[in-house]
Amino acid sequence: MKGHVILGAALAAAWLPVIASADDYDLDTLRAATEKYKDVNVALAEGFIQDPSGHCVSAAAEGLPAEWGAMGIHYLRPDLLEIAQGGERVDGGSTYTDFMAPAILIYEPQEDGTLELVGIENLVFEKAWTEAGNSAGPMFNGRMWDHMADDAGTDADEAHGFMPHYDKHVWLFRENPNGVDVPFNPNVTCEHQHG
Repeated sequence: MKGHVILGAALAAAWLPVIASADDYDLDTLRAATEKYKDVNVALAEGFIQDPSGHCVSAAAEGLPAEWGAMGIHYLRPDLLEIAQGGERVDGGSTYTDFMAPAILIYEPQEDGTLELVGIENLVFEKAWTEAGNSAGPMFNGRMWDHMADDAGTDADEAHGFMPHYDKHVWLFRENPNGVDVPFNPNVTCEHQHG
């Protein structure tokens, strides 16, 4: 599907030198910087809010193959995403890309009603990103962020209620057999979402 094409193998083959850039992150450093959000109350105190839809995002619920798994429940920092009010789809002016202080946290609902931090995410709106003078999408550790826009030829909500955007999920706290930075994780479930 267009919206979920995972771009690229490694940035360089083993025989090529790897050049660090501002878009390169050490995963252990990211984990250490964001593990405080394992306590959702810390996230709330820092300005994160639950995604207004309140739902746990799973591939099946979005019209995508169920075997892809889920994302979970998203907690957002509206100020970092520069979310605009109103409109049928969520829109904003975000060009924010710092994973050391991410704009989105991803939680998996647990059977006992608690939330477990499974990953982090950043999102930039395509229009704002382009208007800021960028001709290509942002990068994370040598990989392009995922471009999310609904495909008129399917019923899938590929942009998850948002205007066209680029996003990148990083599964720091739940292993993903498909890769640390793909959108869905088969080891994440929404089966315990309440309400």
